[in-house]
Amino acid sequence: MKKRFLTNIFSIVALLAILLSACAAPAAPSSGSESAAPASGSDQEAAPPASPAESAAEPADSTLQIPEIEEGKFNVAFVYVGPIGDGGWTYAHNEGRVYVDETMADTVHTAYLESVPEGSDAERVIRNLARKGFNAIFTTSFGYMDPTATVAEEFPDIYFVHVSGFKKNATNFANLFGGMESLKYLVGMIAGARAAADGSNRVGYVAPFPIAEVIRHANAAAIGMRVTCPECQLDIRWIYTWFDPTIEREAAESLIQAGATVVITGADTPGPVQVAGEQGHYGVGYDSRNACDVDPEHCLTTPYWEWGPLYVTLLQSMIDGTFTGSDIYFDVDSGALGLLGFMEGQEPAPGIPAEVIPQVRDLLAQMVAGEFTRFDVFTGPINDNKGEIIIPEGTTLTQADLEGIDAELGATLNREGCTICMSWLAEGIVPDAEIPQ
Repeated sequence: MKKRFLTNIFSIVALLAILLSACAAPAAPSSGSESAAPASGSDQEAAPPASPAESAAEPADSTLQIPEIEEGKFNVAFVYVGPIGDGGWTYAHNEGRVYVDETMADTVHTAYLESVPEGSDAERVIRNLARKGFNAIFTTSFGYMDPTATVAEEFPDIYFVHVSGFKKNATNFANLFGGMESLKYLVGMIAGARAAADGSNRVGYVAPFPIAEVIRHANAAAIGMRVTCPECQLDIRWIYTWFDPTIEREAAESLIQAGATVVITGADTPGPVQVAGEQGHYGVGYDSRNACDVDPEHCLTTPYWEWGPLYVTLLQSMIDGTFTGSDIYFDVDSGALGLLGFMEGQEPAPGIPAEVIPQVRDLLAQMVAGEFTRFDVFTGPINDNKGEIIIPEGTTLTQADLEGIDAELGATLNREGCTICMSWLAEGIVPDAEIPQ
């Protein structure tokens, strides 16, 4: 590394040395080991959730090292958008990978790459994993959808599963996601009850990107909020990133400064929960059941994913030769979704108002039984945040509606078949809020 301060004498000597050695052969390049992300395998346990400051990711580039396969086993690679210590989305996926290691140790070998940027970097990484000889590749961020689709066509004998998108083919490429909007509805009920108990009418929401997934989650939270606090409004901050601890914290601070007494995050770290607690308010985490660990006193709950059993089922179908490309979209009755404090053996957080607890428990029981689904959340009449009817009475959104967005908002994100696309904000979201292009 170059030193910051050089004396004039040393500068002159260095210049003379360069001139004298101009004809000499160039030095060998460095190994690049400092910039290369480590190749990781199943022998590394999932790291515990780190604080946002500790889990900041280094930018990835073409020096990402592709992990090795293990001969004689079914080799599976996972591609992560953040670090495994983010305490949220990537942490939950890596917990699922560890579950695979523990459950299928005799037949399956797993490895992962973390903090892989979406876009061209992701496509290069996915293609190199396929070339390396991995039998299956799981890509776990929305921006990996098109790169995964491209590489899946190039390698028809390898299985690909993309999490959170909507593209697939009929053979070796499936998409996988779940009805988190059902639990966001319950989160909204809890947040509304807490705000009302505090004499507030403001709840905040940290929204990563203006895509259908994020919009329907925020809408579900707003609809649920109005059940327990009809006068409450949901304020939104669009942050244009899945994982950035600093930006996530800044968004939470902005929401609290604007009057929010509860902050719900849709991003990858529990940073917004920390911010809320630091200021004497309440937060709601996301993705991992560990998200409340940062501040159990001020974290009301977190809706979380249980990826492990789903991964095992999918991998077994690949090994058995029964896997086909398909849409896999599960709801609460699958057992793959949970709400911290309300699942079997758990107790609600102390900050949750007592009167809302039986309401949430009753509705969650209906969800677990398959009697209340994501489609019930989005059954009319529902107005948008401008007061206009968006879903008429008796009308229920379709799956394409939940995953679609109007072409003028995002032409490349538009899912074919949606009629009431997720291109609106629900009543209860502040009236001046808009969906950015």
